[in-house]
Amino acid sequence: MTHEHAALPPWLDAVADALHRDAHAVLVVVAHVSGSVPRESGAAMVVTRAATSGTIGGGHLEFEAIRLAREALVEPALATWIVRFPLAARVGQCCGGVATVVFSTLDPSSRSWIDAAQACARAEAAFACVARIGARMHARLVVSADDARGTLGDPALDSAAVAFARARLAAGTCGTVLMPLPGEREPSLVVQIERPDPFAVLVFGNGHVGRALVQVLGVLPAQVRWIDARDADFPASVPRNVEIVVTDVPEAELREAPPGSFVIVLTHSHALDFALIETALARDDWRYVGMIGSRAKRAQLERRLGARGIAAERMSSVVCPIGAALPGLTGKAPGSIAIAVAAQLLAVKAASARPHATLTLASPVR
Repeated sequence: MTHEHAALPPWLDAVADALHRDAHAVLVVVAHVSGSVPRESGAAMVVTRAATSGTIGGGHLEFEAIRLAREALVEPALATWIVRFPLAARVGQCCGGVATVVFSTLDPSSRSWIDAAQACARAEAAFACVARIGARMHARLVVSADDARGTLGDPALDSAAVAFARARLAAGTCGTVLMPLPGEREPSLVVQIERPDPFAVLVFGNGHVGRALVQVLGVLPAQVRWIDARDADFPASVPRNVEIVVTDVPEAELREAPPGSFVIVLTHSHALDFALIETALARDDWRYVGMIGSRAKRAQLERRLGARGIAAERMSSVVCPIGAALPGLTGKAPGSIAIAVAAQLLAVKAASARPHATLTLASPVR
C-alpha cells in the first residue's frame, strides 16, 4: 500500500490548475506588512480572467488586487511588480496597516519553474521562488538547500539570488521578503519561501461526526484519509483533500501512516475504538491521538489498556474526550464536535511549529 502524503502549497496547486485551464494567470502574494492587515506575509491568491483561488484577506484590498491583476491579463506590461496598499488611505479598510503586494503574470513559459517548485514540494523540501521585480520575463529561480533551477536572466544576479535565498532557508524563515541588490535602495527581488508542513489526518469512522469532521477539514490545508469498512455509508462526494479508504483492517493504516500524523478515532464500535487506540500507542511519533467519548469511556479505555500492560504515561497522550475547550461550547451535535476537534488540531499544529511552545489539551465533557 502506497500513500501520497506530500501536499503542494495551495497557491502552487492553483497556478498549475490555472495555467492548464486558462494558459494565463496572475499570482498575487502579500510580500510585506506593517501594522494591522488582513493576512500575513506569504498569503497568496491566483487570478484568471474568470476566477480566483486563495485569498489575501478579502475586503477592498482583495477587490482592488483582483482588478489590477485582471487589467494586467488584458494589457500585460511587466512580469513582476509590486504595489503598496496603505489600507486606510487607498482602499478604505479600517485595519489601517500597510500591505505591500507582489503581482506576477504567468504564461505557458512559467511551467518550467512551476514544475521545479512542485518537485521540491513533493519531496517535502524547503524551497524559495525568486523573481525579479520590474522584469518583463516570466522566468524564476527555484532554490533549495542543494539545488537551483531556472534563471533571472543574468548569471551574476542568479548567484546573488541563490546565496540570499539559501541564507533565508538556513535561517528557518518563511513567507515572502523583498530584497534590494547591493548598492540599490529599492527592492529588486522577491523571494517567496515555502517550507513543508505536513498536516496528515487519519479519521476512523464514517458516522455522523466523521462526516461533519471531514467537511470542516475540507477547508483546511490537511491531507485526510477517511477510513471505515462500511463502504455504503460514505457520501457520494467528499472535499478534494479527502481520500476515502474502505478496509476491514484499519489498524494497517496506523502502521503505515507517516510520522507526525493526527489520528482521530470515532467509529461505531467501542471495541474497535479501543483496538485502534491500542495499535496507535505502539508508536510514539504522532502529533495527536484522539478518541470520541466521555470521561467514563476514557476510564474504560485506561482499565482495558492497563490490563494489557500499557503504561499510564503512554495512555496520557490520548485525548479523550476530543475537542477544544471553548467557553460556552457544550453542544453534542456532530457539527459542534467537528468544529471543536478541528480547532484542537489547528492549535496542536501551531504549537508543534514553535519548538518551545507548550499546549494543554483540556477537553469539554461529552
